[in-house]
Amino acid sequence: MRFLAVALSLGMVAGAASAQEPGPWKIFFDWGKPDIRSDDAATLDKVAEIYRARPSLQLQLVGHTDRSGSARANRAAGLKRAQSVRAELEKRGVPRNVMGVTSFGEDRPLVPTEDGVREVQNRRVEISIKE
Repeated sequence: MRFLAVALSLGMVAGAASAQEPGPWKIFFDWGKPDIRSDDAATLDKVAEIYRARPSLQLQLVGHTDRSGSARANRAAGLKRAQSVRAELEKRGVPRNVMGVTSFGEDRPLVPTEDGVREVQNRRVEISIKE
């Protein structure tokens, strides 16, 4: 199964996801919180639109954290954030059974940092589409 990563593009038409689009979508989190920020609602709406247009798609939700906690706590925090994204997508009509959820914790940062450093770009859930 090949993975298609899909990026947020406000001009994108629902169902127009293709291999040419950069991605994946990223939902960012405040430090110490699994809550979805209001400025990420449009991203989640767009993912749900694409799913509704192509209900054969599968979504992969991968949680990530910064390096401000222990590796074990960070893996758990990343998972909790991915589960929060899944719950929000479910509210938007995406069935739970089409979403895989996992966490890499602090192992795959966008911005490399030293241990103990808080970096908002590393506290994220990446949403990828599988066809």
